[in-house]
Amino acid sequence: MSILSDRDLLDRLEKATMGIDPFREGNLTPNGYDLTVLEVYFKSPEAKVTMGTAYLDPGAWCLVSTEEYLEMPPDAAGTLWLRSSFVRKGLLAGFGLVDAGFKGTLTFSITNVGPNRVALPIGERICQISYVKLSTAPKHLYEERSGTYQGQRGVTLDGGRSA
Repeated sequence: MSILSDRDLLDRLEKATMGIDPFREGNLTPNGYDLTVLEVYFKSPEAKVTMGTAYLDPGAWCLVSTEEYLEMPPDAAGTLWLRSSFVRKGLLAGFGLVDAGFKGTLTFSITNVGPNRVALPIGERICQISYVKLSTAPKHLYEERSGTYQGQRGVTLDGGRSA
């Protein structure tokens, strides 16, 4: 397994063989990129937070969308990791692998298993994506396999429905 370094990411971004929009140099890590909170969804559209700070009570669950629109390269998949500052507060995240060729923002779940209410500020760095180089080129990219969430923006529910 080979993880792309910050140098690899900058080179690919410069050559436009992958995309992160908006890109902030300060979010770049040695082996990935920190993604930020765009919106937080609490079971109903009326409970969607898009400005300020969302709060997750103990035992509560929410969906989070990243601000960054990603264009995954055809030769790499993305792994997501909750930032340790949120793990230390008792948050757990439900992440999937980001497929080669995927384009869109990401939606994932967070549950507060800790004893205290946790703030999720809009614009805060929430998780890191690391890019794992595939050993061979895929026969078909994400859009050709299923593409259910291709092009999504904001919190997206099951089946590609917007929240």
